[in-house]
Amino acid sequence: MRGSWRWAAGLLCVPLLAGCTPVSGTSGAQPSVESRAQPGRLPIDLEVGGERAGGGVVVSGGMPAPYNYGPTVLADGGQYRVWWCSQLPGIGPPGDDVLHAASGSPAGPFTDSGGAPAVPVFSGQPGGFDGMHTCDPSVLKVADRYYLYYTGAAGDDHAHGNSIGVASSADGRSWRREADGAPIVRPSGEVHRENAYGAGQPSALYLEGWFYLMFTDTTASGAGWNGAGQFVLRARDAEFRSQVEALTGEGFRPAGGARARSVVDAFSADWMWVPALDAFAIAHQTADGTSVTFWDREFTSHPYPPVLISGPWQEGPGLVRRLDGTAPVSTSDPCGTVPLDVLRATALLPAPTDIRHFGIDVTGFDGCATPEQAAVVLDGFAVPSPARTVDVLHDGQRIRVERRSVAELLVAGVLDQRVSAVDGLPVVGTIGTGAEALRAPSGEVALLDDEGRLWTVAPEVAAANGSPVTDVSQSEWDSRPRGGDLRR
Repeated sequence: MRGSWRWAAGLLCVPLLAGCTPVSGTSGAQPSVESRAQPGRLPIDLEVGGERAGGGVVVSGGMPAPYNYGPTVLADGGQYRVWWCSQLPGIGPPGDDVLHAASGSPAGPFTDSGGAPAVPVFSGQPGGFDGMHTCDPSVLKVADRYYLYYTGAAGDDHAHGNSIGVASSADGRSWRREADGAPIVRPSGEVHRENAYGAGQPSALYLEGWFYLMFTDTTASGAGWNGAGQFVLRARDAEFRSQVEALTGEGFRPAGGARARSVVDAFSADWMWVPALDAFAIAHQTADGTSVTFWDREFTSHPYPPVLISGPWQEGPGLVRRLDGTAPVSTSDPCGTVPLDVLRATALLPAPTDIRHFGIDVTGFDGCATPEQAAVVLDGFAVPSPARTVDVLHDGQRIRVERRSVAELLVAGVLDQRVSAVDGLPVVGTIGTGAEALRAPSGEVALLDDEGRLWTVAPEVAAANGSPVTDVSQSEWDSRPRGGDLRR
C-alpha cells in the first residue's frame, strides 16, 4: 500500500505517546517553572470550556483513498482550507499525495469544487528526493504566496532517507518546488535508532519576520529512545537559506550544531503562535487525545499548564490556524478567549484515516493587558471611542470612524465595551460621514481622513459612508499620503 513506509515508522511511536506526560521531553537545559510573562509567579491556570466534537468524518479522499491523516488547516478568506496526506489510485506517480478541500466551518464537511471529496494538488517528483512520497503537509501564507512544507522520500527503502522540502503557490493548489527541488532539512544522523524514519512531519509558522519550522528527527541526539521529539529551526526566508538559527539549550543560535533540544516528547505535532496568550501552543497526541503545551517566546518557560482536547485519535493533530500560522481570534471575546480546534485521524484501517473535528475554548487570562498586546490581539477589530465614534485598530494605531455601520464593514467585530489598553495607541485620523472618496484607474477605492490620508476600502464601504467617489489619474493617486489598507 502506498504510504505504508511512513506509517510503519509511526507505529513505533504509539507506546511512548500513550504514556508520555504533557510537558516532558525537553533535552538540554531545563526550563524554569516561573513564568516570564508574569515574573515571580507560577504559570497561569487556564479554564477550559466549549468542548466540541464532530460526530462524523469531515475530511476524506473518498472511497478510493485507503488512508487520510496529517492535516494542516488554514482560515482563509471566509473559508477553511485543509491539505492532508492520502492517495488516490491512478493519480500521479506511486506514493503519497497531498490532497486539498475546503469548508465554511472547521466542523466541515470539507469538499472540493464540484462537490468532489478532494483533489490531489501535490505528488512525488520522479528522480527527486521526494520521488515517491510527499506527506505531512504544513501550509501557511506570507504576503501573496502560500508555502507548503512536507516530508519527502524517494522510495520505500528509505532508511534515514526522509527529508523536508518546500514548495510555493499563488493559490494553494498549483505548487512549485523551491530550494531547487532539494531538501531544506535533512536527518542529522547523530544517533542510529531502530526507528529509521529520519526527518519529517514539519509544522511551519511565520512570526515577526521569521519563518519557524518544528519537525521530527529520529536521528537527532535530543530525540527519545524511539526517535520521539520535536526540534525547531527559524530563518528569515521561506527556503531556510538565510540567517538560519536552531533552538538550543541556550536559546536560538546559528544552525549547524547538534540537535540536542527537543520542545516536546512527541511525533507528528502541530503548533501556532497565540497572541492573546503571548505564547507558542504545541498540539501533540497523548493517551486521552490532543495535549496542548505552551512555551514563552524564547522557549525558557511554560507560562500556562497544558490543556487537553479529549477524544479518540490515531494520528497527530492539525490545528486550525490563520494564514501565517497564528491562532484564530475569538470574534466574541478576543481578549479573553482562545478557540483551539483540531482535525485528526481517529481510526486505523489499517493505516490512519477518518479525520474528525474536535475543539475547546480556553479562558481565564487577559490578552489585552498592555497596549502592545492589545494592538496585536485586536488588530482588525473596533471599540467604542470616547469621541462618540468607533476606533478601528489597524497596525498598532487607531482610525476613528464616525458611523458604526461603516466600521462594522471594515472589521471582524465591534466590541460593545471599550478596552482601556487601546488608549495607549495613537489616533492617526478620523473618517467622517460623507468623507471624500477617490478611485484609482485600477479600480481601487479609498476614503480620505481628516488629515488627507488615503484609506483603501471596498467600494461598498464608500457607498455605506455616503461618500461621493471621484475618479483620479494614477499620478494624483500616487501623490496622496497613505494611511493603510482597511479591506477585510
